[in-house]
Amino acid sequence: MKSRLTYCQINDIIKEINKAVVSKYKIMHQPKASMSSVKRNLYQRFINEETKDTKGHHFIVEADIKEFTALKVDKRFYVIMHILRHCHRLSEVRGGGLTRYVIT
Repeated sequence: MKSRLTYCQINDIIKEINKAVVSKYKIMHQPKASMSSVKRNLYQRFINEETKDTKGHHFIVEADIKEFTALKVDKRFYVIMHILRHCHRLSEVRGGGLTRYVIT
C-alpha cells in the first residue's frame, strides 16, 4: 500500500507485535507476589496506561514495542501501523499523551 512494502515485511512486523502483546499480558496475568521489582514497575506502567476506552481490550503502546521487541519505532513502523489500521487489524486510541494501538 505505502512505501512498497511486501507482505513478508508486514507479516514480520505483525509477528513482533504479537510477541509484544503476549509478553505484556503474561506480566499482567502474573500474581503480584511472584513479580520482581522490574516486572512490578512494568505492571504499574501497564495499569496507568489503561483507560476506559481500552478496558477489556488488548492494546500496546510504543514503549511496549521498544521493551519487548527489537523493532525500531521509525517512519517505516508508522507506515505499517497505518496499513494495519486501514485493514482493521488495529485501531488507535489517543489520549493522555499516548497513542494506544488496540488489537481488533
